[in-house]
Amino acid sequence: MTTLAVAIGGALGAVTRYVIAVRIYGSFGIGFPWGTLFVNVIGCLILGAIYGLVEERNAFSPQLRTAITVGFIGGLTTFSTFTYEYWLYLREGDPIRAMAYVALSLVLGLAAFTAGHGAAVAAS
Repeated sequence: MTTLAVAIGGALGAVTRYVIAVRIYGSFGIGFPWGTLFVNVIGCLILGAIYGLVEERNAFSPQLRTAITVGFIGGLTTFSTFTYEYWLYLREGDPIRAMAYVALSLVLGLAAFTAGHGAAVAAS
């Protein structure tokens, strides 16, 4: 049953990632991988909130927690696309943009996780 929950969560996360990325790129253009950055940061925010709620309230059954974290967030976020976009910048001879992307992804991802966790703990 947990496998099915992860599969459903993963499908929902993947579709959500696609819809968000299309809208982000439609708004900001394709000159920088804003769509991937955005979904990865949002995934960090959600993951932080989930674990804050688990720690403070023991919220979510293990099965639901797995469906959300492994399934939905796993389908929503994408390390492989992040890596590919970084590599493309290097291949195109733009190491400054490549490193800016890595730095933004890391800093914003860590900040989002911390904010999500802190918000969940504060709400408990």
